[in-house]
Amino acid sequence: MIYSATHITRHLYESPVSRSINELRLTPRSLPGQQLRELKIHVEPEPVSWHRRRDYFGNEAIAITVYEPHDRFVIRSESVVEVSPPVPAADPAISWEAARDRLAAQTDQGSAKAMEFVFDSPFVAASSELADYARPTFTPGRPLVEALRELTQRIHTEFQYKPKSTSIDMPLLEVLRNRRGVCQDFAHLMIGALRSLRLPARYNSGYLRSSPSNQGAEASHAWVSAYVPGSGWFSFDPTNNVMPCGDHLIVAWGRDYGDVPPVKGVAVGGGEHSVEVEVSVVPLEQP
Repeated sequence: MIYSATHITRHLYESPVSRSINELRLTPRSLPGQQLRELKIHVEPEPVSWHRRRDYFGNEAIAITVYEPHDRFVIRSESVVEVSPPVPAADPAISWEAARDRLAAQTDQGSAKAMEFVFDSPFVAASSELADYARPTFTPGRPLVEALRELTQRIHTEFQYKPKSTSIDMPLLEVLRNRRGVCQDFAHLMIGALRSLRLPARYNSGYLRSSPSNQGAEASHAWVSAYVPGSGWFSFDPTNNVMPCGDHLIVAWGRDYGDVPPVKGVAVGGGEHSVEVEVSVVPLEQP
């Protein structure tokens, strides 16, 4: 399937900003099963400089500088992405304890690299409370992927998806207690539960096909990948209780949201301001 993805971010200021510097992560990754065909990024006012680089995780980051005074700052990203759904295969039989021990031993390059995602990050820290939440699912000897599927389903059914009910600075344990949030919270929650069992998990940021049945499709979406030794990374979307298979477009990944915000930066002046975000992902044609 070929998708057209449009991502618009508007910053509206009560008084003019004299200058601003921002970093954008709006370039969908090219990976097995996903290929970026086209990308256009338009910024208003026009930046005086653009600088592209690859960050530590391999995501494309674009630094832009605006010196022109402005009271609105608009970024419009338009991309065309071809997605090939993965070929269904039998789930690996490895138990979660065996996976944990093999990862800790770092007997192969994939496990050694994945272990970077076991440790605490600024927005996701392991805790006994998160481990307690995960334990009813991670029973002795249970296959890892089977447990991951159930944890995805539990978060989907036990937590209420409620836009604007949380903010990025809300502690993860408060999300656990309140049992509500948005896709970002649910991804952080699942990652935290897995790290609390010493299992590596990473945060995926991207887009979801626009559909009434897809929660979180009208903004940047978030989901999780967990590492299975000998098989690689498996992705899970706890917001929608699915394993991504053609509707998800990945833009960037990292330890948590702090590594991959679509737009972040600083501005001089401006006073109070508001942010509006629009995302649309629609199919263009069959490849």
